[in-house]
Amino acid sequence: MSETRSAAVPNDEHGDGDATSSPPAMPRCYRHPMRETGVRCVRCDRPICPECMRPASVGFQCPDDVKLGQVRQRTPRTVVGASTRAQYPYVTWTLVGLNVLAYIATAAGSVRGWNQNHTSHLFQSWVLVPYKVGHDGQYGRLLTAAFLHYGLLHIFFNMMALLMIGPFLERLLGTWRFASVYLIAALGSSVTVYAFDSRYVAVAGASGAIYGLFAAALLLVREQQLNPQWLVGTIVLNFVFTFGVPGVSKLGHIGGFVVGGLATAAIAGVPWDRHRLSTRIQAAGLTGVLVVLVIGIVWRTAVIS
Repeated sequence: MSETRSAAVPNDEHGDGDATSSPPAMPRCYRHPMRETGVRCVRCDRPICPECMRPASVGFQCPDDVKLGQVRQRTPRTVVGASTRAQYPYVTWTLVGLNVLAYIATAAGSVRGWNQNHTSHLFQSWVLVPYKVGHDGQYGRLLTAAFLHYGLLHIFFNMMALLMIGPFLERLLGTWRFASVYLIAALGSSVTVYAFDSRYVAVAGASGAIYGLFAAALLLVREQQLNPQWLVGTIVLNFVFTFGVPGVSKLGHIGGFVVGGLATAAIAGVPWDRHRLSTRIQAAGLTGVLVVLVIGIVWRTAVIS
């Protein structure tokens, strides 16, 4: 922004008008003191020469303020160690595909039609029943149950939620980190049901893992540039649904949310600490979460048997 200043020309005390003052010297560029200039930075008001001028929306900025603005610009945080380049959400779509394939396989074996797939032999072999896990040693149910769904509406809403939140988190965390959070949250949901729910309850669905992604999104909300109010409102609404609708696994959703949050903290650190965690520390943190889950499985198995 150019600035023009005029100086008064005083007359002498007798008013003859012969005495005049010389015009003030032009300001000099703060980076090049030998260069005079009439242009100033629109942000810091320091004089800048043509070499230092950086175009702004209005006027010009100095190089230092341009660099400062770039630093302050909101960009995805690199603490998690994932590439900030855009990538296709392969893991998200793979998980959707596995859930859909599992539904087709169970529905095809059901004698009551596609919306009553839980009557199939495959569904009954994969669904989480704590007694079957602890008494018969069928520990695979702790993970296979996360890929089963009770009817078309169940899988439809879960897959829609996964597609809404999964791609954002996968781009931020990277493939193996995102897959780790999802699977550990799914396992944490099942272990919570196994450890604290009835022995004979039958639980299935990807919602425990999806609640883990909700917790991950909450911890990384600023890195995703999401609206915190929208995200918190979505999470609260889902928990209202959890506690207000009969037949929904409350322990499964709570367990998935808590364990998913712990897995995300192991990867990205706590929200108030902006230091980057090394890959070794991230792997150690995820291993620690898995160890806690294994301890819960061992304890519950000892009680059931």
